[in-house]
Amino acid sequence: MLGGVTLWAVISEPALQHPRYLIPLCALMGIHIFLHWMLKFFIKKPSLSFIYLILQSALSVSLILMTKNIGVAFGCSLALVGEAIGAFGVSLRGFLSALFYLLVSLGSFFWSTDFSEAGVWLLSSIPMLLFVIIYVELYTRQARSNERAQQLLRELETANRQLSDYAAQVEDLTITAERQRMARELHDTLSQGLAGLILQLEAADAHLSNNKAEKARQIIQQTMETARTTLANARTAIDDLRQNQPPDCREALLKIAAEFSKNSGVPCESEVDLPADLDVNLSYALTRITAEAFSNITRHARASRVELKATISDGKIKLEIRDDGSGFDPDQKPSAGHYGLIGMQERVQLLKGSLKIDSQPGKGTTLKIRIPLP
Repeated sequence: MLGGVTLWAVISEPALQHPRYLIPLCALMGIHIFLHWMLKFFIKKPSLSFIYLILQSALSVSLILMTKNIGVAFGCSLALVGEAIGAFGVSLRGFLSALFYLLVSLGSFFWSTDFSEAGVWLLSSIPMLLFVIIYVELYTRQARSNERAQQLLRELETANRQLSDYAAQVEDLTITAERQRMARELHDTLSQGLAGLILQLEAADAHLSNNKAEKARQIIQQTMETARTTLANARTAIDDLRQNQPPDCREALLKIAAEFSKNSGVPCESEVDLPADLDVNLSYALTRITAEAFSNITRHARASRVELKATISDGKIKLEIRDDGSGFDPDQKPSAGHYGLIGMQERVQLLKGSLKIDSQPGKGTTLKIRIPLP
């Protein structure tokens, strides 16, 4: 626009075509246009914006006085007014800057022309001024909306990347948790059953070595029953993994205690007071923990008496299993291949419960578990 009004002024005023006037005019207009493009560097600090105001006003006055052209006066003043509104918004600072530019332009034009042309400038500038202010405000709002949209798009892309990363992490954690769950199931079914079979077969072999065939035969029959029970437990575990059907926790705990007494000959005093509609995850965990505890007593404790107690009080399930066997050091790290206690702790932690083991070598073991009701 400024280049166009400059060309119009040169064409309409032959005197401006002389190099003595043309070169300074083009130089001043070039500096004026260049400062427009450099506005963003000046408005960062109030002192620089004031310098910019003075420089552009001085250039406008010089260009108007040189050309005495209403187009140059309009072009310089309206461009600066629009720039002031665009830079400072529809605010007191923006209006004061725009008013300053208008007064400078009007004063210069009055000074260099007669009153009639200045009156035309004044009458024409009012609607054009309103148009410039409205246009610049709408353009600024649109630019800010576009900038905001770009920012939201960048934030959305960042959020999508984060969600992808989180999804990958959740998938890894899910796979790890599933592997741990499968390891616990294999340990609590096949591992425990096979350990019991080995103990019974060793006892039968010992009786056969002592020519006690009848006793060995009885143990072998128990071993066959244990093998069937182990197979049934493995099938039940597979069904539970597929269907997630809740077991009857009270019946399952009493059954575990009864089978323990039958297979080991060690009496077990049981007190189980649990509702039949207990949460499936809670029922399953209590059953597996109890089975692992009795398996450990069978293999390691050499106990003569065992107690099982499972009750509900204070919004928690309290499970205690006590034996008078050989005991052990709970702080000692389990050896490789022994994951029973680790599996117990994982099950209790998943249910936000606590597990405490009171035991000393030669003084028996007490397992205390507290799990909040869901």
